[in-house]
Amino acid sequence: MPLVLVHVKNEDPILGEVDELPSPQDNLIIIKNPRRRDGKDVHYLDSTVTVVIFPYERINFVEMLPGMEEEEIVTFVRE
Repeated sequence: MPLVLVHVKNEDPILGEVDELPSPQDNLIIIKNPRRRDGKDVHYLDSTVTVVIFPYERINFVEMLPGMEEEEIVTFVRE
């Protein structure tokens, strides 16, 4: 799942996952597991919220961050 940092107008940025990156035709963005950049809860959302839908009218811009699927994990196995 791509990791995004959504900059909402007049609020702190929200970090979360999206199923797919937004296209130019979209009018909204659906964010899963919303949290602040430091991992704390977003103050204006209930602590049990797992999905948030924002219209693009409320968003300044969206940053695409490198996610876990893009990182290569190298491990060594002893036989």
